[in-house]
Amino acid sequence: MPAIFLAHGSPFLLDDRAWVAELGAWAQAMPRPRAILMLSAHWVDAPVTLGATETVPLVYDFYNFPEKYYQVTYPAPGAPALARRVRELLGPLGPVAEAPRRGLDHGAYVPLLCMYPGADIPVLQVSLPSLSPAPLLEMGRALAPLRDEGVLIVGSGFLTHNLRAADWRGDAVTPPWATEFDAWCAEVLARRDVDALLDYRARAPGVRMALPTHEHFVPVVAAVGASIDASDASEPVTFPITGITYGSFTKRSVQYG
Repeated sequence: MPAIFLAHGSPFLLDDRAWVAELGAWAQAMPRPRAILMLSAHWVDAPVTLGATETVPLVYDFYNFPEKYYQVTYPAPGAPALARRVRELLGPLGPVAEAPRRGLDHGAYVPLLCMYPGADIPVLQVSLPSLSPAPLLEMGRALAPLRDEGVLIVGSGFLTHNLRAADWRGDAVTPPWATEFDAWCAEVLARRDVDALLDYRARAPGVRMALPTHEHFVPVVAAVGASIDASDASEPVTFPITGITYGSFTKRSVQYG
């Protein structure tokens, strides 16, 4: 299976027919996963924590949205076997906790609803134990064997995420800092430049405007980590979805393999 990072939008994504179609087409172009491991920007918790291994209610982690977004369901099967395997793989890095009642948050279920609307693939969400890129890179590397076991590793966030700069108009002009940061990410991710990625806070142009906080960016580091040991001339790096939404949020998503 590939390792991927996707821009998960907001609950409003579900009304964006073009974006929903892009995510659906992407899923159709990949092999069908045996299970899905989600690393979402909306769950940062140390130590690494495993979410529910059975179907439990979703986490509606957003406020003052229209009621219909709180009625969305995604009853994907739990993945207890995957949880055991993740615990085995991550155990050498440190303690692994469990949150058996913690359901999927919108960084997980919104894109999954677009990609696998049947909700018939087991899903396990795992917390990000840190916002520092180095441990997340190692976490991704430790999880990499899951790819050969039919598991789709998904980092879910946004490469740019500045809510104060959001512009909800359809004709919003993209500010230069967003364009420059997106281009830098494309170059770094395409060549798997780990040194640049680990030092992105210092090297990336426009990073302070692009990322006032960093939780939406760092899931991509775990996805890169899951691709490193498989990196060779035969494994492609592609950007299945690109473009700008909400004025300055890049939809750039990356697939390794």
